[in-house]
Amino acid sequence: SFPGGRRDPADGDAVATALRETREELGVAVAATSVWGQLRTLPDRHGMTVVPVVANLGPLEALTLTPNPDEVEEVFTLPLAHLLHEENQGYTHFRTASGYGYTLPVFLNGPHKVWGLTAIITELTLELLVPGRY
Repeated sequence: SFPGGRRDPADGDAVATALRETREELGVAVAATSVWGQLRTLPDRHGMTVVPVVANLGPLEALTLTPNPDEVEEVFTLPLAHLLHEENQGYTHFRTASGYGYTLPVFLNGPHKVWGLTAIITELTLELLVPGRY
């Protein structure tokens, strides 16, 4: 999943929350000027509202990550080229007990399967970054 968490009373808005959570979870201080914007809000499976914030962190090789072991078990990245290969894209079909069905994206063949809300946010980001290619 991406860095995130509940908004603190001291956070001015969703962007401030995202920047604080990224600093707390990954040890990366992201300047507000690096923020490109927000994606559409999404509900999580617990009924909470999630506001994805997209920012440019620069080259990954230049980042020094210091994951908080109380909040982060592992960090991995996937290249944009990997995400754009059709053989790495799929969908998972779900059906609730009431018979309601839905389909969500999934990204395969990396160090982990990316699914759920993380895959939805990844898909929205790909649609923004590479329109017409995804």
